[in-house]
Amino acid sequence: MPLITLVRHGQTDWNLDRRIQGSTDIPLNETGRADALAAGELLSGGSHHAIYASPLVRAHETARIIADRLGLAAPATAPDMREREFGEGEGMLVEDYLQQFENWHAAPTGAESLDVVRDRALSALDQIARESRRRSAPAAESVIVVTHGGVIRSLLHHASSGSLPREGDVLRNGSLHRFEAGPGLLRLLEPVAP
Repeated sequence: MPLITLVRHGQTDWNLDRRIQGSTDIPLNETGRADALAAGELLSGGSHHAIYASPLVRAHETARIIADRLGLAAPATAPDMREREFGEGEGMLVEDYLQQFENWHAAPTGAESLDVVRDRALSALDQIARESRRRSAPAAESVIVVTHGGVIRSLLHHASSGSLPREGDVLRNGSLHRFEAGPGLLRLLEPVAP
């Protein structure tokens, strides 16, 4: 079964300001590029066969930096690994969002529910795992997918039967989480880095 390492994109100015990005396409800042290099360095200790990224520029740039560090081909785009759409919440400060909508499970007008995010991300990972199995025959392949905090949170929640992430857990920019993936299966193996 393919091993999939989910990487949260590097920092953006909106991350720094604690502003909801959602589908708003914000580029990495210099710290974000350093986050991507650090993630690439952590990943350099293993063998990886392919890299995918959300189409949003912050994830795609992170993936390009990692691919260059690891000597991988350019990242393939995985549209359904994009961040949760927050509708009217996009651009709001996190503090204001939580005050107005009370929690992350709320779906402001025009926003996706966490269940929709989870389902589309699981479907995308199934597709990536199928492509991986076609390439690697009997050997397990290791694939990197650069995505977003909301997507990773929804997948962690799914894979842990709701026990992760814990209330207050922060998924840092550039953090890594490793899963085993197969048809209808997503199993958390280990968080690689905080």
